[in-house]
Amino acid sequence: MGPLQPDPAELVLGLVVFFLIFGILGKALLPRIERTLAEREDAIGGGMERAETARAEAQRIYEEYQAELKAARHEASRLRQEAAEEGAAMLAAIRAEGQQQRDQLVAEATVQLAADRVIAEAELREDVIAVATELASRVVGESLADLPNTRAVADAFFAELDDKATVKS
Repeated sequence: MGPLQPDPAELVLGLVVFFLIFGILGKALLPRIERTLAEREDAIGGGMERAETARAEAQRIYEEYQAELKAARHEASRLRQEAAEEGAAMLAAIRAEGQQQRDQLVAEATVQLAADRVIAEAELREDVIAVATELASRVVGESLADLPNTRAVADAFFAELDDKATVKS
């Protein structure tokens, strides 16, 4: 017998052992392999499905975030606009109040100046009358302050000056 001619008993025994091992492997090992492959297929397919679900959820969250961000920017813009309007209104109110206070101060100062002018004129007239009376007394040589006409003459002189000033104005 040569290597190309097997012994029929060994051939039968080899085939029986082969089919026996094939049957045992088919019954015991093949279901485990199929189950493992199915689990891997489920893990891969389920992983893809879970990844797609996670991607869709992430996209939804991103869109919500973008919408909230847009709303927040809009609100911030509105608040800036309101603050600018309030600032302009407050500035206008402060300017108006300042203008009113300035006008009031100018009016009070004008009244005060007019009053001071009247007082100064009256004091000046009194001083002029006193000096004129004293000079006239020195010229005449006797006191003219006690004469009742002295005051009337001075008042007539000042009335004439006031009339001339009014005509020129």
